Amino acid sequence: VLAVLAEKNVKATFFMIGENMARHPQAAQRIAAAGHELGNHSYSHRRFLLRSPAFIAREIEDTNALIRAAGYHGPIHFRPPYGKKLLGLPWYLARHHITTVMWDSEPARQQPPSAEAITAAALAQAHNGAIILLHPFCPDACRAEREALPHIIDGLRAQGYTLVTVNTLLTPQPENP
Repeated sequence: VLAVLAEKNVKATFFMIGENMARHPQAAQRIAAAGHELGNHSYSHRRFLLRSPAFIAREIEDTNALIRAAGYHGPIHFRPPYGKKLLGLPWYLARHHITTVMWDSEPARQQPPSAEAITAAALAQAHNGAIILLHPFCPDACRAEREALPHIIDGLRAQGYTLVTVNTLLTPQPENP
């Protein structure tokens, strides 16, 4: 994945699970060293429903610490596990000025999840400001997503899109007169 992004000159945002970073810190370090953004996807990837404030704080703060230890110095945004953001989580994020980032397109939901179907869905669902959710680092189950990645990049560029990180997307740009 990192080789494809480097070859295509694309910077991406990776929402990291703390447990995975704790087990494989060198992977997060390679992502940060390549100039990509790291976001927080919780420590355990457990649902936050009916969780204590202490659980929420640990999940976010422990993962943020691992992201910093990996060498990433930019803003850390948060993507909730399964996209669920209920009760205590939004309160914690707001109090700590952490931006929640969701997604617009999850092309791997195509059945069967072939590289061709994933690419076609990503290109069909693209629009200005869209955030495309991929899971390229999971084991064999995500092979089709990895195979689709270069085709998605090429297809989006052919449609006239510029690929940017989440932080760039969230940063107000000066208007052209």
